[in-house]
Parts: sequence; C-alpha cells; structure tokens
Amino acid sequence: MAQTAFDESERRAWAGQADAYAAGFAKLCAYPVPDLLRAAEVREGARVLDVGTGTGTAAAAACERGAKVTAVDAEPGMVARAAQAVPEADVRLASLPRLPFADDEFDAVIGNFVLNHVGQPREALKELRRVTRPGGRIAVTIWAVPPAPGQALLGRAVQAAGVARPAHLPTLANEDDFPRTEQGFAALLGEAGLLNGVCDTLVWDHRTTREEWWSGPAAGVATVGQIVTSQAPAVIAEIKEHFDLLCAEFAGPDGVLVLPHTALIAHGQA
Repeated sequence: MAQTAFDESERRAWAGQADAYAAGFAKLCAYPVPDLLRAAEVREGARVLDVGTGTGTAAAAACERGAKVTAVDAEPGMVARAAQAVPEADVRLASLPRLPFADDEFDAVIGNFVLNHVGQPREALKELRRVTRPGGRIAVTIWAVPPAPGQALLGRAVQAAGVARPAHLPTLANEDDFPRTEQGFAALLGEAGLLNGVCDTLVWDHRTTREEWWSGPAAGVATVGQIVTSQAPAVIAEIKEHFDLLCAEFAGPDGVLVLPHTALIAHGQA
C-alpha cells in the first residue's frame, strides 16, 4: 500500500530528530508503557512486536518481562538509538502500513502513539492484526482530542502568536480520520477486524522544566515543532514569549512545570 502525503510529511518531519526527541518528548511518551504491556499480556517467552519503537522504551520494558522482542521504527536515527539501548531486541527499520513480517508471527503487538503518525490508521491496524497470531493481543495508544491542558500548552502559544498550520503540513484525509475518543478509538479497532476491542483513558501529570519543554519544538520535533521552525525568527521569538507567559499556569515548586496529559489506550484480539 502506497504512502500517503501525510505519511511522507511525517517521514520528513522526524528525519534526524531522534536525539531531540529523546531529550524531551520521549519522557512524556514513556508513561503509558506499563499499561500497554499489561493490555497486550506481554509475558516471558512471548513473541512481541513494538511498532514505532522510537528510542526503545517499550521494547526495553518488554525485554525486562522476558519477552522475545522485535522492534521497528521508520526513522533510522530512532532505530540506532533503540538498538543501542535495547541490544537484546531485534530492532529494524520498517514502517506502517506494510511490515516485513509473516502472517501470525507475533503473540502480542504494541504501538505507543504510532497511530498518531500514520496516514491510514485503519489500514495500519489491519496490518498489526495480520502479523499477530489468532487470539494474540494488540494494544495501542493515541493522544485524546480535545487535548488536556498540558498537552495544549504549546499549541496555545502558537495560536496566541497568530500562527496557522503551514500548508506543507497535511492533515489526515477525512475518510481516514476517526474520533479521538474512547468510543471512536474502540470502533476503529472493530473496523480493522480486532475482536473484543476496549478503550480506556489514561490521565497523568508530566513534570518537566520550561527549558526542556521548549527544546522539542525549538528543534522541530513533532508537528508543533515543524510549525514553530517554519516561521521567521521574529515570529518564533513571539511564540516563545507567549509560551513563557502561559507556563505560569502550570508552574510548580522549584521551577517545575506540571502538565496534565490525557491519552487513550485501546486493545483487542487478532
């Protein structure tokens, strides 16, 4: 299946961003990993695939449970970091919607926020089901919409500066999108052929610093980073000014930011 314009944009956006991601947003994205492993029933000896492994956090946690782990990512820098961090895993360069594995190859498949970065989420889930043995477990996370206040902080700073999403950053086609709610995510699993699909909400406070939280977008990480870095220097400075002002709403002791986040975790059987 061909890559969509959204997929191609994601590849460009994440190219060379492994180090910047590891320095900030990776810490945020690590929170759901224990829930993912429980939902996928990852255990000793299980053949587990971690799709969109990033810096390897979920793969490492699965290895700690004694699973036989394969991990893939679309970005070579992420693959290199994950392979170094989790030498006991088989880490490969690969991306949805087509994975280089046989039908029914894995007992469990996990994908931590990977569906936020694919152009055809239904087809991606069908591919995860294809490589999972009948009765095997699939567990995936996405960010909820509307976003929690902490997640919305950077976007609010961009909006306050009067910056719109650039035309070169495509959104999902309407026919490929779905409601980012518990009901919408559970329904997506059913449409992809998964059985007994269930979706729950995860809520947590991410603790970080103002400098660390700004470092991601300043380096061009994720969509918000692509929006920020595509602006003129004066506009970037204005976004940063609004960011600094808005951070006061989330200021904790000793300069720590306490950022509420909400994600959805869905799981089902192949």
